[in-house]
Amino acid sequence: MILTAALAVLAGTVLACFLAILPGLHIYNVMGLAALLIYRLQDLGLAVAPQIYLPFMIGLVVGWSVLNTIPSVLLGAPDESAIFTVLPGQKYLMTGRGYEGTMIIGAGSLIGLYMLVFIIAPFAPKYLPVVRNVLNPHMHWILWVIITFILMTEWPKGGNWGPAGWRKFFNAWSTLGAGLLTFGLSGLLGFLLLYRAPIAIEDAFQNIMPAFVGLFAVPWCLLNALSGAEVPRQHVRDTLNINGDLLLRSGIAGGIGGGFAAFFPVVTGGVGGLLAGHATAQRDERVFLMSQGVSKVVYYTGALMLFFVPGLFLTRGGAAWILKGLYTPKTLGDYYLALGSIAIAGGVSFLLMSPLTRATLWLMKKVDYRLISLFALGIIIALVYSITGWVGLFVMTVGTGIGLIPVLFGSRRLNCLGVLLLPIACNMSGIGEPIAAFLGLL
Repeated sequence: MILTAALAVLAGTVLACFLAILPGLHIYNVMGLAALLIYRLQDLGLAVAPQIYLPFMIGLVVGWSVLNTIPSVLLGAPDESAIFTVLPGQKYLMTGRGYEGTMIIGAGSLIGLYMLVFIIAPFAPKYLPVVRNVLNPHMHWILWVIITFILMTEWPKGGNWGPAGWRKFFNAWSTLGAGLLTFGLSGLLGFLLLYRAPIAIEDAFQNIMPAFVGLFAVPWCLLNALSGAEVPRQHVRDTLNINGDLLLRSGIAGGIGGGFAAFFPVVTGGVGGLLAGHATAQRDERVFLMSQGVSKVVYYTGALMLFFVPGLFLTRGGAAWILKGLYTPKTLGDYYLALGSIAIAGGVSFLLMSPLTRATLWLMKKVDYRLISLFALGIIIALVYSITGWVGLFVMTVGTGIGLIPVLFGSRRLNCLGVLLLPIACNMSGIGEPIAAFLGLL
């Protein structure tokens, strides 16, 4: 059984290596397709053992969470949890240091994996159930505080020059207004998907997937395809000049953000990174990039690990929700299986980061990155259609229209998370159904 599990996690990690390089493609979409395949095999009487698909799925998540840094920096198409690495990462890219920026974030990912497996995991079964029981009654108002903070920190970016007047006022509020509009529209879309889901009932676990693809993946693929920027020649360095102080500061900042996002409902890695960045006020670019690598891995991998913690079995993040439909952890052995899979997948994916980054830089010399983005867009559209059909493509198109607002007006793409934050916060506060009735969704 141990050998089978090890081979399965290696297979998932290797597959994640190729999937992670494609800009805009989220691993949850691929996991949803894999879950559908497992269901179909079960219907045919060909059941797949949990000792095979659990390590495989964990390998997918861990490998992707480490390696999707490559397209985030080199191809400029991040997922929502990597949005804070874009500007510093693109700065490294446009100065010929894309390899260095990618590896710095990768070093942060390794720190995050070490924290999960060797620092958090030994104490999680004893203390995390207590923490959950203490915080559960307060989740609703904590979520509203987070929403308020996100909207308050969408600061006006224009209106600094020229004579005072309405023109200057509207210029200052253009990006801020776009951010508020994005949050509101995505929140309405979330209410629609929650109360009047157009997706077929057998695909209900993928209900939110087309919206997320449209809000985050498609706009950046389109932007890349239409971009006129030319990537300068990249230089590969042998050292990153990382010391213990950088490791400690980035580990603390990223661990706080990623851990918060993994533990609290509907709080994603992007939100956790925002909160950690403000709380720790890191100014060093290397610390900033490395801490986002920590936060991203702790969020994606940590949320999945919480699903296996004995006495907790907390369902956080898309991966845990997909696995919950297939299997429910019951024993300490399941926890050890998950931790071993995380350790193997993390080590292998980090070792593959340097050669994959070099391979991507080589590919960018041979193939225009705009064509790579169009190729990725084609795969995304095909994946959405294969899972959710024409209805899913329609939802994706609506999400794309909303997701293009922050791209075109320079506001935060984080506001697109209103699709989850607003309806869930309303439901947790007991006002979700009255609002849905007012909108005519009941």
